[in-house]
Amino acid sequence: MASTNSGGTVTRRCSCRNPETGKNYGNSCPKLKNRRHGTWLVRHELTNRPNGTRREFRRSGFESSTDAKEEMSKVRALLAIPDQDDPAGHVAISDMLEDCAKKKEPLPDYEETRRRLAAGQALNPRMTVGEWLDIWLAGKKRLRKGGHSRYETDIRVHLKPHLGEVRLDKLSVPHLDRMFDAINEKNIEIQEQNDQRRAALKELQKIPWKGVENRTRRKWMKTVIAQMPPYLRVTSISTQYHIKATIRAALNTAIAQRVIPNYNPAEHVELQPGTKPKALIWTAERIARWRETGIKPSPVMVWTPEQTGQFLDHITGTPLEMMWRLIAFRGLRRGEACGPRWVDHDYRNASLDIATQLVQDGWEVFEGVPKTNSGIRTVALDAETNEGLKLHKEHQTAMRRDWGTAWQETGRIFTAEDGSLLHPGKVSDLFDRLVVEAELPPIRLHDLRHGAATLMLAAGVDIKVVSDTLGHSDSRITRDVYQSVLDDLARAAAEAVVKLVPRAPGVVLSAIEQRTQQAVPQIDAVPRCTCICTCGAATQVPVTA
Repeated sequence: MASTNSGGTVTRRCSCRNPETGKNYGNSCPKLKNRRHGTWLVRHELTNRPNGTRREFRRSGFESSTDAKEEMSKVRALLAIPDQDDPAGHVAISDMLEDCAKKKEPLPDYEETRRRLAAGQALNPRMTVGEWLDIWLAGKKRLRKGGHSRYETDIRVHLKPHLGEVRLDKLSVPHLDRMFDAINEKNIEIQEQNDQRRAALKELQKIPWKGVENRTRRKWMKTVIAQMPPYLRVTSISTQYHIKATIRAALNTAIAQRVIPNYNPAEHVELQPGTKPKALIWTAERIARWRETGIKPSPVMVWTPEQTGQFLDHITGTPLEMMWRLIAFRGLRRGEACGPRWVDHDYRNASLDIATQLVQDGWEVFEGVPKTNSGIRTVALDAETNEGLKLHKEHQTAMRRDWGTAWQETGRIFTAEDGSLLHPGKVSDLFDRLVVEAELPPIRLHDLRHGAATLMLAAGVDIKVVSDTLGHSDSRITRDVYQSVLDDLARAAAEAVVKLVPRAPGVVLSAIEQRTQQAVPQIDAVPRCTCICTCGAATQVPVTA
């Protein structure tokens, strides 16, 4: 029971089985004589796949031959859209029809499909945001591993869960607004859960160890804490801006490839204003406040020269002394400090080439190039650091001899005890312990790099030179990050300028006091009682001078 038309067939079929053999009757079912028995099937040959394999459009379940023939007419019309000399167009249409059959989706509109093919746009208008993000990320093969990992995290953790099922061509600003609203609501929930866990831990610490009742209570508190959600990090404003940048970049590529119309909703999303934290110096007042409250004045804190000296004195003689010194004085990033090779050190010219770094991805460590192109640079070394690296090399040679065949040759200046690569995460943990041991206010390892910039600025080094030493792509970045430090230096410069001009002692202050007395009413200068009792009683009327 089949009708064969040009380029396809419409067939009636059923699922009846022969009771004797158990096999499907197929076209020999005796009930097929009844036009209402069974359903109708559409089959049409498609253009071969690019690898040469054959394929067909196949769809069943039609209640009547009329419905099946109508579907067949749509398939033929869509296949006839490309010109005969347009093989790429025929493959694209066949890809679309194969995808529709596989996903059991309705056939697309004829006019819309013709417009999309003529404009070079994707023919599947039902592609979801999640599907496009997978395609877009797969095409980012030239990205550095750290950048690719960051994009993958944004997509997996935020974009797909919130927007993955939205049709790509239907994505709008409200969709994105709802996503960021949900992220901020989750942040509030995380903060509340973290506060509850923190309060429970504090209560646990207050319970004495001795006594059966106390031990029972401590056990109960530990059970309660174990059932609480673990500490989680909130999605910060800076991370939200990165999420927005990720979806904006993916949509821009979709526009460039004509997958969607020339409109990017991510360009019109407004987030909460966020500013990068400014570097602040650990002054005596800030240290006192921190000891009282336990709260750092800023996420980015910098030691004074005296505090930096105290740290360097504390780590003198340790295996990584020269690495800490390079970060403190030359502003190397963590990965750059872990990654330099002996071939990068020029003892004669007292310089160190920053051409590679160790990058941490999760807990895996791999070698990569510096963060930016401007990060590839040559850093000048002071005489003490240059000589220190020479002595460090001699010490490493002795260590290699002691370890013998167990030594791992990496060619790195700074290594673990057996010569293997340093793990950046472990280096950060070691730095935190050394700061506590030195009894210094807390800073991050990256803040030691900020301290190098502060020292150079305080020494009067031009900000362009500071920027080049740090590996910034633009001196405006240096000025923006260290604006508060520059403000402190500006005030110090103002004081220095005034001190250059000699003045008679007390002249300036007396002149200021005189102008103040002329401008401000003299409340105390009131007439006193002059009676013979000399009581000195004052009248109630003030007199201005």
